[in-house]
Formats: sequence, C-alpha cells, structure tokens
Amino acid sequence: METVEKIISDVSGLVWGLPLIILLVGTGLYLTVRLAFFSFQQLPYALSLVFKKRDDGAEGDISHFQALMTALAATVGTGNIAGVASAVAVGGPGAIFWMWITAFVGMATKYSEAILGVHYRQKNKNGEMSGGPMYYIEKGLKMKWLAVIFAGFAAVAAFGIGNMVQSHEAAGVAYQNFNIPVWLTGACLALLVGLVIIGGIKSIGKVVGVIVPVMIIFYIFAGLIIIIMNIADVPSAFSLIFTDAFTGQAVAGGAVGAVIQQGVARGIFSNEAGLGTGGIAAAAAKTDLPARQALVSMTQVFIDTIIVCTMTGLALVMSQMYLAADEYDSAAQLTSAAFEQFLPGFGGYVVAIALLFFVFSTIIGWSYFGEKCFTYLFGEKVSLPYRIVFVLALFIGAVVSLDIVWGFADVMNGLMAFPNLVALLLLSGVVVNETKKFKKKRQEEQQQVKGSQANL
Repeated sequence: METVEKIISDVSGLVWGLPLIILLVGTGLYLTVRLAFFSFQQLPYALSLVFKKRDDGAEGDISHFQALMTALAATVGTGNIAGVASAVAVGGPGAIFWMWITAFVGMATKYSEAILGVHYRQKNKNGEMSGGPMYYIEKGLKMKWLAVIFAGFAAVAAFGIGNMVQSHEAAGVAYQNFNIPVWLTGACLALLVGLVIIGGIKSIGKVVGVIVPVMIIFYIFAGLIIIIMNIADVPSAFSLIFTDAFTGQAVAGGAVGAVIQQGVARGIFSNEAGLGTGGIAAAAAKTDLPARQALVSMTQVFIDTIIVCTMTGLALVMSQMYLAADEYDSAAQLTSAAFEQFLPGFGGYVVAIALLFFVFSTIIGWSYFGEKCFTYLFGEKVSLPYRIVFVLALFIGAVVSLDIVWGFADVMNGLMAFPNLVALLLLSGVVVNETKKFKKKRQEEQQQVKGSQANL
C-alpha cells in the first residue's frame, strides 16, 4: 500500500509540475494579450452584470447569477483555507503575489472556457443544456477521442476531489471542533446533498444561489474584522508579500522559483482556471450572447482568489503563523490558528464553520460537473443512478482513509487541464469572434441608453 501511495504521489508531482504550470499560465497570458486585455477592461461591467436580470427570453436553465454561484460553489473550498496556508507555509508570503498574478491571467482563461461552453452547448433529451470542454473539443476540434479523455478524467475527479475527499475533510473538521462522530457527518452530508442534487441543475442553482453568497460574505466579514482591527499592520503585510515575491527570503536558500511555483499551483488549484469546469457551469446559463455569460463567469476567479484567498493570506502573514507551520498537523489548522490569534475564543470556529460550508458547496458544484461528464460518456440514462452513487460515496468518504483516493483524484484533476488547454488555444479564434460580436452589441446598447437619456 505504501508503494502504491508513493507511486501516486510521484505521478501527482509530475502532473502538477512545472510543465503544467507553464502551460496554464502561458495559456492565460496568451488569451489575455490576444483579447487585448478585455478581461481587465470589462471587470467592473462584469461584476455589475452578475446581479442584473436581463436574460428572461434567452435559452438556458439557470440565471447568470446562479451559473456563477454554481462555479463558485465548486471552487471556493479547501483551497481558499488550506491551499493558501500551504502555499504561504512552503513558499513564504510572496506566494500570495503569484496567486494574484495567476488569477489575473486566469480571468481570460475562465472567460474563454465560458464562451466556448455556451457557444458549443446543446440540449439533451430532457431539454436541459449540456456543455463544457467535452462538447467544444468534439464539436469545435472534431476530436471525439480527446473529448472522451477529458470527460473520463473529470468523471473520476468528481468522485475523488469533488466528493470523497471533501466529505472526509468535513468529517475531520466536525470531529475536531465539535466532537461530531465522522459517520454522523457523512450521513448528514449524504442526506443534504441528496436533497439538493436530486432535482438537477435548477435545484442546484437555487440552493447555491443562497448558500454561496452567505458563506463567502461570512468568511470575508471575518477577514475584514481582522484587517480593520489590525489596520496598522496591513501596509507592512502587503510590503512583505511584494518584496518576498521577488526575493524568496522566507524560503530556505531564497529560492524565488519555489515561491512562484507554490503561488501559481495553489492559485490554480483554488480557482480552477484552465481545468475546464467553468465551461460546464456557464453552459447552463440563460444568456443572449456567449460573451455576456463569459464575463460573469470570469468574476469567479476574481472573487475566489483576489478576494477570498487574500483574506486568508493576510491573516497568515500578519499573524506570522506560517513561520510555525511545522507545529500543525494540517494547513487548515494553520489558518485556524491565525484567525484564533486575532479573534480569541471563536476565530478557530469561524474557520471551521467556513470550511464546512465550503466543503458542502464544493460537493454540490462538483456533483453537477461529474454528472455532465458521465452523461456525455454514457447517455442521459445514467443521470439518476449517478446521483444515487454520488450521494452514497459521500458517506464512504467520511469514514474511510483516503490517502490513495486523494492522490489519485489530484492526478485526475491535473490531467483534465491538458485537453482543455489544447482546445482553448486552438479555438481562441472563436473566442475572439464572439468577443467582437459582444462589443458590437454592447455599443448598440450604450447608444440606445444615450438616445433614451437625450429624449428625456
């Protein structure tokens, strides 16, 4: 068993090594430049668009907002708490800067995934939209075999990193902080998730549309309290983040490469830009133009990494808890200790509660991604059986050891990126054309608004 674990660990290190990181960041940078920094220019409009209801007559299953919340549900998770702590513990405060860089170029990646997801989506037998990398790889690149490979990797990852690993993490947190038996946590998760996903994407959209904003606001509010209470330390924390990003002083030997690798890897793990999941969620949205939903979808990267991850990062840097990382059993405990230092008596509970919500939402989001991949491979007939098995796997994950499952799922999660990135690069012309259509439509809308104002 130890040999198998070592093999999986080595393969995971290889998959998530420098080549993938360069490909992920390079693709994001290429798309950012090719789109003439469109993602930066349109960020304010994209954020305002999240809450606008203007898609009543458009095809789709859920609103812009619900599609974004579904994507956020799957990405705002352990990576925002444990992932950031791990990055800072190993790579130093400078790793946070490289997480930000990854997010800024990742917005173009997520934007492109969403455009292609909507552009190549199709209705299934139940009248629901299906889309994502498997569809734009098959229909756009005419590579059915590569689409099947992506769907296979994502289907496995859904049961690992999107299911059993998450329930195991939740069970551990609930037991450590609230002394709740792991089997009870597993049973509760299975029941609650089952009630949500049995109704499909419309049910998922309604639930995450309520849960995700609440959990994110809860965590950000706690982070803001820490920042406000220690406002004098914030400038020095940012200064340390920026200087360490290029010096690597907090890493043994001053290895700047280690700082960059940790920041980029954990940033990607947190926001999933380049893995393809954003295109699956976007395909379900009601939208008149692919680019309009894509703008909404790209805000997920901004919210996930630039806002939520920064709250965790600042708490870790200001508390200097990352210097004592070896004293804690897990990265999540390190973040918990940092919050506890600033909020004595309940800071640790804040992180524990946030983590439980994050895990729950991640499971719901990934249940949809996994289902779309399974139905792509085996047809709509497997939809209900998949949901039942997915729910049962949650209980199993809570009560068994998952070292091998975690490693294997991590490998599958990384392997999803390769076929998706190939498609993004080869179909970037489609992204550019759809963006031009949106720009023309947007100009017409702005002229109409000016005309209406002039008439008044």
